[in-house]
Amino acid sequence: MDVILIRHATAVDETLELRDSMRMLSPPGRAQATRLGAGLHARGVVPTLVWTSPLVRAVQTAELVLAALGVTIGIDVAPALAPEVTPRPVLAALRAVSATAVVLVVGHEPGLSALGALLTGAADYPTIAKAEAACIRAGAAAWRLS
Repeated sequence: MDVILIRHATAVDETLELRDSMRMLSPPGRAQATRLGAGLHARGVVPTLVWTSPLVRAVQTAELVLAALGVTIGIDVAPALAPEVTPRPVLAALRAVSATAVVLVVGHEPGLSALGALLTGAADYPTIAKAEAACIRAGAAAWRLS
């Protein structure tokens, strides 16, 4: 199984009127997500599952990445990918997925790097930058793309 951890692209700033969970991608963030999807396409990535945090910026990142990949599959919103939530439910869900799956997991830091540490068995997993993808294959870090 390939698990591709993707941190959302750059979003607009939080304001009194626009709370964190509703922050949408900024115009540069939309371009970042599209470029990331094109880079994944160039690597031959064809996802079979897409899981995303329920926050707007993560959902938008997932949508733009899939559009750039030219893939039309559903996006599953996973509350366990929200900030401040432990990644253990995501790890349990991944264990139930086919060994041939390619799973895009779109979320936030520090949850993504915590999930990366659980998947690789590493004591520490490097932080994933905004609009960056990190592939974990067979329990080992395989590649990164930003």
